[in-house]
Amino acid sequence: MSDGFRYSSDELLPVEVLVFEVDPEHVDAFLAIDHEVWTLGEADVLGLDHIPFLSKEVWLDDAHPGRIILTFVWESIESWQHVSDAQRQRELQARFDERFPHRVTLLRALHDESNFGIHRVSRFERL
Repeated sequence: MSDGFRYSSDELLPVEVLVFEVDPEHVDAFLAIDHEVWTLGEADVLGLDHIPFLSKEVWLDDAHPGRIILTFVWESIESWQHVSDAQRQRELQARFDERFPHRVTLLRALHDESNFGIHRVSRFERL
């Protein structure tokens, strides 16, 4: 079963998981602005010559319209901390708030709940 698939193990990559809720009619706008402000803003960080995260996935929960789950896999905790600079985060948040005037509720930050203990240790994926 190795044709067309890849298995990686022995990883220890920090994972950030955020769960937000917005009014269902604003999900598409949230996704577009989140990408333009947060994804691209954290991908292009002063002091780094590369994108500090390996991936960002966005999941929607059909059982809970308006619920958005964002999952980052970071290359290292140091890169994540570099991007998490308080001033940088305030600037990105202000830019997001200016462009998205609707209610956004952060329901959970699973990485905070686990004291940054969530890590990707393996993956099996189709090529």
